[in-house]
Amino acid sequence: MKAAIMHGVRDVSTGDIPAPVIREDEALVRIRSVGICGSDVHYYVHGHIGPYVVVPPYVLGHECAGEVVEVGRAVTNVRPGDRVAVEPGVPCRRCGFCKGGRYNLCRDVVFLAAPPVQGALVEYLAHAADFLFPLPGNVSLHEGAMCEPLSTGMQAVRRSGLAMGDRVFIAGVGPIGLVTLQAFRAAGAGAVYASDLAPERLALARDLGATATFDARDPDLVAKLRDLTDGLGPEIVVETAGSPEATTASIDMVRPGGVIVLVGLVPAATIPMNALGIIDKEIDVRGVFRYANTYPAALAMVARGAVDVKRMITSEYPLDRAGEAFADVAARKPGTIKAMVVV
Repeated sequence: MKAAIMHGVRDVSTGDIPAPVIREDEALVRIRSVGICGSDVHYYVHGHIGPYVVVPPYVLGHECAGEVVEVGRAVTNVRPGDRVAVEPGVPCRRCGFCKGGRYNLCRDVVFLAAPPVQGALVEYLAHAADFLFPLPGNVSLHEGAMCEPLSTGMQAVRRSGLAMGDRVFIAGVGPIGLVTLQAFRAAGAGAVYASDLAPERLALARDLGATATFDARDPDLVAKLRDLTDGLGPEIVVETAGSPEATTASIDMVRPGGVIVLVGLVPAATIPMNALGIIDKEIDVRGVFRYANTYPAALAMVARGAVDVKRMITSEYPLDRAGEAFADVAARKPGTIKAMVVV
């Protein structure tokens, strides 16, 4: 079968790999839509993320949806012909994290395009059937694939402990920031403010529900946020850009007793943080690692129009131009928010 294969840093081209054979609890999915994620681009540009190192030949991609063409004999939740969203991480289902509902923390999770596990930029994918979710009739395959980044935004909402009416600031409105913004609005945030360096992303953030937006380079950003929030700052600050500067500044931005949620992957494992500021303001700092038990709710939100992931899709590429897709996203081609590969 055809696949987009990474042969080295900044080197992706189409080639042939063996077609998968399903197990009794798996389904064979004809992949149709794959989103290019920031982590995919990081592997493409650098060849690794922390301890996860690409060993070529390697297949990237984990935001995906497609059509079921075959099921194993033990599968009952999907059948051939179903259009499905693919949740890319399959945990062990036996450990304490899995049994406690936090299977995203499972130490034995098998996650698409997290080396050494191969990814989804392929014609056919064998996947655990219980991590396939049929799409509602009014949800497209592209929107099904977008449930993966949307799930990260939903996990950020859950980790924040949002109360109705809380005010939220989001640093960075790339794809993850935009779905996080929409997830907070859908969950009842009183106001959602956002910053970014790109004017076109800030404009889209306003279209998708941001209360107000700011240039991330604005030296008066903290003061402006306080002016909008009773002089104290927002209850919740979410960092989605992976910016060390924004992460450090979040301590000044959030109000005393507030919550900081870290979603973006900073370039270095260790960055300066004002520990005394965290203590003096009694701030909770919480991380987000993927998500758990989000796909049914994500599909329902898309189906009823509570979020609009379609507006974020700015370009499409066929599988044989996947290398071009990666190059364009890595180069931050103007106007690009979410690039989709159509298999």
